[in-house]
Amino acid sequence: MSRYLLKLSGEALAGDNKTGLDEATALMVAKQVKQLIDKGEQVAVVIGGGNFWRGRTSKNIDRTKADQIGMLATVMNCIYVSEIFRSVGMKTQILTPFEVGTFTKPFSKDRAMKYFQKGMVVFFAGGTGHPYFSTDTTTVLRAIEIEADEILLAKNIDGVYDSDPAVNPKAVKYDTLSIQEVVDKQLGVIDLTASIMCMVNKVPMRVFGLKGEDSIVNALYGKFTGTMITV
Repeated sequence: MSRYLLKLSGEALAGDNKTGLDEATALMVAKQVKQLIDKGEQVAVVIGGGNFWRGRTSKNIDRTKADQIGMLATVMNCIYVSEIFRSVGMKTQILTPFEVGTFTKPFSKDRAMKYFQKGMVVFFAGGTGHPYFSTDTTTVLRAIEIEADEILLAKNIDGVYDSDPAVNPKAVKYDTLSIQEVVDKQLGVIDLTASIMCMVNKVPMRVFGLKGEDSIVNALYGKFTGTMITV
């Protein structure tokens, strides 16, 4: 049995809609995670908020307030995806670093570990609870806290490239590279704060495209075609 933290980008979760929530995409994710749970794996989930909010693009909103809106976007995403997970037979719980009424429970490592022992999928919503920290940082922080074996980084691109493939058609994808190389080459897989935390705490990652058929299951059990980031 292993423990994984699955990071879903908000944009990938939006599917072809590019914004909001796409139920077919969420259901595809749920059915794959169900396979991991049925194999006895423990799974936590962090979801970005980019399908609802990109506050950093506005100069008219204070950064702290913009980040708070983003945190609430991740809570909405987690409530939605949690319900989709439940619809396919999984038990879930959502933890946040701040009170959200009766919608979620306050985060603590002890609480998360208790839920893992009960076979539940644990969603970490609301970021770190502080501005100036991305969901990348939240992902690594929570992975360290729950002693995850690996981070599964499901994006809307199928791995890590030496340049942006949307801009450079000759961009080359890496099969394997170290987190040190990610930092040195400024590849932007995750932000610098998160990258340093991964490096110091030796948390490996698998980066892959969410849209690929059985992408999450194949990342662990099948033919992995993404990028392995070693420590």
